[in-house]
Amino acid sequence: MSELSRIIKRPLALTEKASRLKVDHNQVVFEVERGANKIQIRSAVEAMFGVKVVSVNTLVQRGKVKRMGRGVGKRPNWKKAIVTLRQGDDISFFNEASEE
Repeated sequence: MSELSRIIKRPLALTEKASRLKVDHNQVVFEVERGANKIQIRSAVEAMFGVKVVSVNTLVQRGKVKRMGRGVGKRPNWKKAIVTLRQGDDISFFNEASEE
């Protein structure tokens, strides 16, 4: 199980885009290890959450250049995976109460 948790670092569920993707397209967004490929990401999500993955899209998010005192520094690059789930499958990270 440590191998799977090494590939998927954390869910990115609190952004507006991630919320919209989940509602409109049944997609979930994760931060993943930079060296992980789509096949590894697919198998890790299916094993950890017990869902069926339809497709995986990945991108490398470039780190921002930030000021540190008089100098500048750069945040590290990181990889994002957008995972499309089978119709009817769902991953719930928080106690997402249904809005009624």
